[in-house]
Amino acid sequence: MKIALRVIGALLLLMGPIWFLQGANVLTAGRSPMIGDTRWEYYGGLAALIGLALLVVTRRRKSR
Repeated sequence: MKIALRVIGALLLLMGPIWFLQGANVLTAGRSPMIGDTRWEYYGGLAALIGLALLVVTRRRKSR
């Protein structure tokens, strides 16, 4: 279970900034409905924070 949470956390931490930058109209590679849609800035920021939290929580569980 811990490994699965770490993988999910890492993926969210990697994808979150990409979603944020697409929503902010900074990363505009290709055609995507996410580009320029400010909702994706919030989703990306939230995804990155959740991913970071998952990595921190799973790391703390390991050290106990």
